Parts: sequence; structure tokens; C-alpha cells
Amino acid sequence: MALSSEQTHCEAPVQPWTLIQGWVKPDAAAFWRNQLEESVGWQQPIVKVYGRQHPVPRLTAFLAETGVRYRYSGTQHTGSGWPEWFVPLLEEVQQTCSCNFNGCLLNLYRHGDDRMGWHADDEPEIDQSAPIASLSFGASRDFQLRHRRETGNKTSLSLADGDLLIMQSGCQQSWQHCIPQRKKIRTMRVNLTFRRFEMPVHF
Repeated sequence: MALSSEQTHCEAPVQPWTLIQGWVKPDAAAFWRNQLEESVGWQQPIVKVYGRQHPVPRLTAFLAETGVRYRYSGTQHTGSGWPEWFVPLLEEVQQTCSCNFNGCLLNLYRHGDDRMGWHADDEPEIDQSAPIASLSFGASRDFQLRHRRETGNKTSLSLADGDLLIMQSGCQQSWQHCIPQRKKIRTMRVNLTFRRFEMPVHF
């Protein structure tokens, strides 16, 4: 895979994330975007809010090593092994992040109406000592962050086709993030978040 060495680091004070713009070159990004759209079993979970059921405003999927479990958007996901076609991309991400990820949550934003609300990836089954790598394909979308304790400490990153955002250990404890609605966007974005999950203990 052709990668770019161009990196954008946040200015002082140093923030717990690194954005590598154009980490995947355009031709490779187009290949992976099509592969993910066609090969992944996308679903639209239903969540209950104040007693009423609502479809999640995006499509989701979960790929992981066998036995990895993750509850997301009201659905229990269980890994059944990495698909063979996905392994080359996984290995590139692992090498760049120096982390052996064992699960990947995928979100497909069909257009600008699809979105993700404010949250942090701080569920107990996620290994918080490991980074989380967010890889984007397709339409550019705003990725907003806000500090959980420092009111007014906010920032916004534009994540474009092929960009890799690495959120370091500790980021989820101090920051929340979201993908806001952008009605003018008419094209698809696929996002992959590679994570290290705690494996269930069997007695």
C-alpha cells in the first residue's frame, strides 16, 4: 500500500491525538472504499430513546478476532475472525500504530444526514492503555472534539479520504468526539476504528 509521510500534529499544548493526512494514497483509498462497501455486512441498529425505538443514523458493522465481544448501539457484537481480504489493511494500521488491534468497528455515513453524537470510546471492554486508530475513506467530514472538564476547550478536524487519526491512551478519559450532521454532503464516508479489546475471562 502506498502511504504518505505527511503528518499534522496539534500545536502546543500537545493533544492526545495525531492526524496523518493522506495515509492511504487516492488509488488505494478508492480500492478499499469499494471493497468495504461491497464486502461488509452493513446493518442499521435500532436503539430505544425515552421508550421509543429509532434507527441509528448510519450503518454499522464489526470485524474482530474470534471471541471478542463489544456492545454498541444497543447490539451485542461478537468477533468471528478477521476476513482474509481485510488483513493487509489491518497489518498496515497495526504497524503504524505499534499496536496489535483485535477489533474494528465500522460506520458507513451514507450522506451528510448520517451522524454520530457526542461520546467517548471508554467502555470497560476497551483496553484504555492502547491507542484507537480511526481511518476514513470517502467524503470529508468534520470530527469535533471537546474536553470533558475544560468548558470551551473544543476543536474540529476535517477527516478526508485516506486520513488516519490516532487517539492515544488517555484521550477517551479527557475528550469526547462527534460527527455532526452536514446536509450539503451527498456522498458516502466509511470510517474504521481499530481498537484493542479486553478478552473475556473463562473460568
